[in-house]
Amino acid sequence: MNTLVKRAKHGDSEAFITLIEECKMTLRRVALGYLKNDEDAADVIQDTILDAYEHIGALKKEEYFKTWLVRILINHCTKNYRSNKRKAYLEEDCAEEACCNGRAELEFRELLSILPDDSRIIFQLYFGEQFTTKEIAEVLGMNENTVKSRLHRGKEQLRVALQ
Repeated sequence: MNTLVKRAKHGDSEAFITLIEECKMTLRRVALGYLKNDEDAADVIQDTILDAYEHIGALKKEEYFKTWLVRILINHCTKNYRSNKRKAYLEEDCAEEACCNGRAELEFRELLSILPDDSRIIFQLYFGEQFTTKEIAEVLGMNENTVKSRLHRGKEQLRVALQ
């Protein structure tokens, strides 16, 4: 991946497209976990890709491309969420979701909905995308111990809710 990032930083659009293809499912899952709406998720992913393409030269370490990309995505999700804070999202048809996303992903998203907003994205990155607590702390701009404590509190909340 590092060689693709280097090529993309030097203007190779094909390398950039390949990088985005490798990360597209992560972007989709994180955006859906944050926004819960396919249309809004698609919009923020599009904005994220455009911003990443325009600013890839600012990336300092190639090995952090995915973390950097997810950070841009989260910034766009936050902006979208704040601008649509009063808008009520309608629940999508369960059968359609199970068909498109798989039953396990649907159940995971339902569990995430139990958690408060500040823990939801941490759970999505940790359990959904297998980011480490250190990577999550870097992406979200918070202390690693805060990430660990929110994971712990969130697990307790889920345990109580599922009993």
